[in-house]
Amino acid sequence: MSADDDLAATVRNALARTCLTREVHMFGGTAFMLSGNMLVAASPRGLLVRVGKDAHVDALTRVGARPMIMKGRTMTGYVFVDPGVLTLRVLKAWLALRFVGKLPAKPWAAAPQRAKRPAKRPKKRK
Repeated sequence: MSADDDLAATVRNALARTCLTREVHMFGGTAFMLSGNMLVAASPRGLLVRVGKDAHVDALTRVGARPMIMKGRTMTGYVFVDPGVLTLRVLKAWLALRFVGKLPAKPWAAAPQRAKRPAKRPKKRK
């Protein structure tokens, strides 16, 4: 099991009792979605946390936090947390920020998924 798989498993266990999330593979790792919005993502680079624009500067003052930079541009509202500082206690503190819980649910994520209809079978000729 790789380091990012271990981190994803730790995040999965930490979120299991608190909220219903969906996992999606993105950002080179496993993202945990809450009502269609990304909460956190675990990857070999560490933990990507969505903190929101208002909490961005404060989040960067925490130990091990650094800005998320994509294609040379700083993504305000997102921070990476170095894997070396991620104890279970630190992880739970980042998850407690819950910025995403304040966001409206995406319409497609809030609606229940309909089961696909089975393909129609061609009628038998007599």
